[in-house]
Amino acid sequence: MRTVLSISLPEKISHELDEFAKATGRNKSDIVKESISLYLWESRFRETRRKLGVRAKKAGIVTEEDVFKAVS
Repeated sequence: MRTVLSISLPEKISHELDEFAKATGRNKSDIVKESISLYLWESRFRETRRKLGVRAKKAGIVTEEDVFKAVS
């Protein structure tokens, strides 16, 4: 199932999107879908990292060396 989303872009961003689409031979819809997907993935990653960081600090894991020791 698909949902249609209409958005309003500032003129500069719209122009940049047009130019990027032409330069890459892709359509704007695919570029926007990929951008939103990446944004959502990065948001989930940052939140997970934040939560795990708090737990790691409580467990005394603060450096990469601590991580390697914990998983080895």
